[in-house]
Amino acid sequence: MVKKNTKDAKNTKDTKEPKAAKEPKAAKEPKVAKEPKVAKEPKVAKEPNVRERRRTASTSSTARAQAKREDALDILFITSEMRPFARTGGLSDVSSALPRALAGLGHQVTVVLPKYRGADVGSAPSWAADIPFGLHTYPVHFVEVAVEPGVTAVLIDAPALYDRDGLYGDSRGEYGDNAFRFAVLCRGALEYARLKGTRPSVVHCHDWQAALAPAYLRTILLDDPIVGGVKSVLTIHNLAFQGAFDAKELNWIGLGRDLYTPQVMEFWGRASALKAGVVLSDVITTVSPTYAREILQPEYGFGFEGILRTREKDLVGILNGIDVDVWNPQTDPRLPQTFSAATLAKKKVNKKALLEAVGLPADDAALARPLIGIVTRLTQQKGCDLHAAAGELLLESGASWVMLGSGDGWAEEFWKRLAAAHPDRVATRIGFDDGLAHLIEGGADMFLMASWYEPCGLNQMYSQRYGTLPIVRATGGLQDTVVDAAESPSEGTGFKFHDHTAEAMLGAIGRAVRAFGNPKSWKGFQQNAMRQDFSWDVSAREYVKVYRGF
Repeated sequence: MVKKNTKDAKNTKDTKEPKAAKEPKAAKEPKVAKEPKVAKEPKVAKEPNVRERRRTASTSSTARAQAKREDALDILFITSEMRPFARTGGLSDVSSALPRALAGLGHQVTVVLPKYRGADVGSAPSWAADIPFGLHTYPVHFVEVAVEPGVTAVLIDAPALYDRDGLYGDSRGEYGDNAFRFAVLCRGALEYARLKGTRPSVVHCHDWQAALAPAYLRTILLDDPIVGGVKSVLTIHNLAFQGAFDAKELNWIGLGRDLYTPQVMEFWGRASALKAGVVLSDVITTVSPTYAREILQPEYGFGFEGILRTREKDLVGILNGIDVDVWNPQTDPRLPQTFSAATLAKKKVNKKALLEAVGLPADDAALARPLIGIVTRLTQQKGCDLHAAAGELLLESGASWVMLGSGDGWAEEFWKRLAAAHPDRVATRIGFDDGLAHLIEGGADMFLMASWYEPCGLNQMYSQRYGTLPIVRATGGLQDTVVDAAESPSEGTGFKFHDHTAEAMLGAIGRAVRAFGNPKSWKGFQQNAMRQDFSWDVSAREYVKVYRGF
């Protein structure tokens, strides 16, 4: 029998899909065995807004020097990506930076992820184990890598599952056995803790790939002496990806068919790993406060809004941080000229280098013209439909453009055509180049993020670190991290627009270009932006409050 967290409500209708079955009320929760108490911290406070996050200096070095406390937590992270072992997006950065920040606060973090093809583990020790799934087991090796003091990465080595061209799929689409691949990750992480004999203080799961872990904790491992009763946190980085699979696979992954109900895992006729995590985890977090509110609405809920509203009291938004050591204009080795808020005039050296690097004119007239940068996946979610709808009007502001990204063919073709039509004003680079990404942040005057939705976003925070003012749609983390210059002239750090239309986007671009024409106020906005503290230490302290709040 599964322990439930809350009463379920009817799923909100999704006009794009067939009508879903109504969810009846869940039965009352049975009691679970109590876990050892840990000292509690004050109640979780609301995530501070961008102004409250401001610090005069990063606290990272102080935090890392802090000795391990007697009440330190032992945190088990389960994730499908972690830099430097595997990366397709921001999840990898979070899974690397957040454990380091938590370790800096004196806690112990074990991060469990698959050992994909190409993961460099050097001569790290490994040991064999069998992952139990009911009537069968699956053989793996656990590879233990000491990342830094307080952080251990455990890679699950199962070549038949993970030694493939892509992490989640290939050119033909998602892998058909993803349900089992990530069941091995979830059940394997918990088995690792069992075999080590170390009871975690909390299990922190990330996205659908790790969302089956709460299901195992609430069912087959409920009475386990090591992990039974351990609380779980599920962080949703992007609700659009829900881990759907055929319910026939439930027995194969060691979960009972009794979980395949509208109250637990059934979602539009399939089983959903993410839904299991949402229903059965103890706390749900998202990667920004605004996104936590948005996903309760049909526009952003992807059919989960009704389910999430039943867990609203357990839903917390905590803004992601960024690696302030990697993204630091004072020390960035990828910039031809480092600079600070006090030496902003030096930024022009990077602007000239950027224009030259992408083949745009770099004379005095070009340097005087505002330069807008974009580094993105070229998809509708990232606002590329607005780029295409605006078309030639993007040039009417008088700005030059540098776009670095790849993705949907129609979006790539738009930027290629625009660059071909205006070779002196638009540079398009298809693909990804880390050095060029840094140069865009360090050399552009503005950075456009026109996202339809953006759970957190990172580039708007990188941009502010470099005095490159972001132009953003006010959604998710973009809303939480940018102060509009018009709404707060003394504290502005960028420019926002609210409607998801090309007209609204062009209006914000126009406001930014006009503001650029006033060097004194522009410099003030740049210095405001560069004073923001987006370090992971701020976010890590909020997660500790969640971990201790059970």
